[in-house]
Amino acid sequence: MRSHWRRGAALAAALGAALAVGGLALAAGAEPPLRAMRWAPRDADPARAFATQPAECLKPPPTDPAAALSVEIGRAAFRAPVLLGGQAARAGLSCEACHRGGRTNPDFLFPGASGAPGTADVTLSLFSSHRGDGAFNPRPIPDLSGPRMALKVAPADLPAFIHGLITQEFDGPEPPPAVLAGLAAYVRALDPAACPAPGRTPLTVAFLMADARRALAAARGALDQGDRPTARLMIASARARLFLIDERFAALPAEQARLRTADAGLAALQAKVSSGAPDAAAALDRWLAESRPLEARLAARAPQSLFDPKRLAAASNRRLPARPS
Repeated sequence: MRSHWRRGAALAAALGAALAVGGLALAAGAEPPLRAMRWAPRDADPARAFATQPAECLKPPPTDPAAALSVEIGRAAFRAPVLLGGQAARAGLSCEACHRGGRTNPDFLFPGASGAPGTADVTLSLFSSHRGDGAFNPRPIPDLSGPRMALKVAPADLPAFIHGLITQEFDGPEPPPAVLAGLAAYVRALDPAACPAPGRTPLTVAFLMADARRALAAARGALDQGDRPTARLMIASARARLFLIDERFAALPAEQARLRTADAGLAALQAKVSSGAPDAAAALDRWLAESRPLEARLAARAPQSLFDPKRLAAASNRRLPARPS
């Protein structure tokens, strides 16, 4: 057991050093233009890896409002990096980093955690103080919308399984009960029969802003139930979607300033929720209304940003030098 611990500690130290070196590169201005490029092969097709994602195979919402809200809470939490803990959270990883659109990610290649692209070591000591085994054993990332038999987890066992992933596999904090129940509801609502055609969805300003609004609608539902911890996490999910827009507007400082003002509004909203401010719901509704003209302005400038496929491909080609073979 001691040798296992030593191997795990050595791996964590080595990966920590690699992250530190990455920080130096970042400070020197060599950071990839999109965060997701840090965990993708250098030769990944930009159109597949960064301009589109697999279409979400989500069944129609349940007719029961409480059940529908639970799925939306889980969907938003699935996209929130703050759900996880430790190095994963610091790197900006969310459940969706590995399972894009609730599917899989053939372009996931995280330094020290992946073997071939599309694999991850779920017992990595860097990410987990509970399940780190000191061995490098990456496995293919499963498609959560694939056949249920391939997932090897019965629907009834999902809450306990997901709880272990968050708190042990990634050293995350204890999730609010509604978030844990929502994540299980969301995964159960993913179904291969619900996969739309075409099979991929373009990543656009409208797509990411719609995600942010869905997360905030879930926050509103949680607030109505008096569940402030869940509402805060939903707002965090919305802020994460704004970040994905913001990083593509790096060459357009005026638009970035508008995005950061919008994000500051969400940060203030989180504070209102935490303090139990009586006007939190009204402030959330105002932000949602104000998001429409913001989206329209950003969409108009998108051709000058990294939402443009040609600009994105050029930026991808300017990434960090390839690792020595």
